[in-house]
Amino acid sequence: MYKNKKILAIIPARGGSKGIIKKNIKLLGKKPLIAWTIEEAKKSRYIDRLILSSDDQEIIKVAKKWHCDVPFVRPEELARDTSPSIDTVIHAINIIPEKYDYVCMLQPTSPLRKAEDIDGCIKKCIVLNSNCCVSVAEVDQHPYWMYTLSQSEKLKSLSPRKLVTRRQDLPMIYVLNGAIYFGDVKFLLQNKSFFHKDTIGFIMNRKNSIDIDNIMDFLLCECIIKNNES
Repeated sequence: MYKNKKILAIIPARGGSKGIIKKNIKLLGKKPLIAWTIEEAKKSRYIDRLILSSDDQEIIKVAKKWHCDVPFVRPEELARDTSPSIDTVIHAINIIPEKYDYVCMLQPTSPLRKAEDIDGCIKKCIVLNSNCCVSVAEVDQHPYWMYTLSQSEKLKSLSPRKLVTRRQDLPMIYVLNGAIYFGDVKFLLQNKSFFHKDTIGFIMNRKNSIDIDNIMDFLLCECIIKNNES
């Protein structure tokens, strides 16, 4: 709880991942991938309840082993490749009997996200009286230095401005990192999205922002974890 606001955290983890088989329970370091998010969420000073939303019995079993609450099994129609994450959040809000003021979605594919990141996003959203706050990170490759190729193979800059040659002259640009989505429950039930014109951003560092989408991302996280351990 923060400023008398009750906060529910949801880890959405469906089965059937195709890029990395059984990704959510694949060992990363010495723990299943999903355990990294469970552990950090349980360290949060502000989260009142942490739950898992999954259709997969293996994932559910692993989550329970790591002391995550699993109050229901996600319906199959909400666990398809095309199922929007917000539908999973809304389903969880509606199915549990307890009422909360805010909800925080924590995807298990961001294993290096810290409890401090979670709490920082929560605090920023509530202090600034915003309906939603999502985590972002500074881009690795700046779009001002990106090009398309014309039919005649000529470079065409994506930036409408004059070419900037020094990195320090580039404007700060951020990308969604997929680690934290936080929003007012009433707003989300009404608008069915974390994104609107007043959504604010919480900046995370690049290392904590790694989102595992493929095996290269997974190997990168393993290298970082091994380096931290040594």
